[in-house]
Amino acid sequence: MKLAALISGGKDSIYAAYIISNQHKIACLISFKSKRSDSYMFHIPNIDLVKLQAESMDIPLIFMESSGIKEKELNDIKKALKIAIKKYKIEGVVSGALASNYQKSRIDNICNELKLKSIAPLWHVNPEQYLKDLIINNFKAIITGIAADGLTKDFLGKEINNDFLNKIKKTKIHLAGEGGEYESLVLDCPLLNKRLKIKKAKIEMENYCTGKFIVEDAELVNK
Repeated sequence: MKLAALISGGKDSIYAAYIISNQHKIACLISFKSKRSDSYMFHIPNIDLVKLQAESMDIPLIFMESSGIKEKELNDIKKALKIAIKKYKIEGVVSGALASNYQKSRIDNICNELKLKSIAPLWHVNPEQYLKDLIINNFKAIITGIAADGLTKDFLGKEINNDFLNKIKKTKIHLAGEGGEYESLVLDCPLLNKRLKIKKAKIEMENYCTGKFIVEDAELVNK
C-alpha cells in the first residue's frame, strides 16, 4: 500500500514511518509549518529541517504553511492529502500519534472522508519500551524543546539515549513527551541515507523549565 507519512522531524513521526516502511511504501512525506507557535496539531521547532530529512530519505516532500488556527489546520491537512492522492496515488496515511485523542481522531476523520486508511503504529505504546526501541534501532534524536517542571536547560541539545531515559524517569512527565513536555529532532536513523550535522545552534529560554534548541544551520553528511 502506498502511504503518505505526516512528519515533523521529531522522533515519533519518523519512527512511525520507519516501522511501517517495512510493510508498505512511503510514497511521500507531508509537513506543515504553522504560523502560530501554539499550534494544536503541528510540531514547530526546527520544522524546516524536514527538507534535509526528506532529501536524505530520497522521498518527495509536500511542505505547506498552515494558518495555525485551531480547526482551520484540519483544512490544511485535507488540502495536502488531496495533493498526495493526486500526485502520488496514496491509499493511506501514517502518523506518529502516541496518546493524543485530539490529534488522532482528527486525522482519522479526515482519512475517512478522503477514503484513506489511517495508521498510527505507536498508538498507546508503552513509552519506556518505545524509547528503548528507538535507541536499539539506531535513532539519533536530540531534545529541541522543553516545557515541563523537571526539565532544565541542560537537556536541550542532548541525545535521547539510556542516560536521558534514566534521568527522565526521575521526573513526573510522560516519558515520551506526549503532552509537549519536550520536543525532538532526528539527526540519524535507518531511513536516512545521510545524517544531519548541526553546524550552528542557539538556546533560548523563557524560564527555568521552558526553552528551545534552535538549529540555525545544518547539512547532510555521509554516515
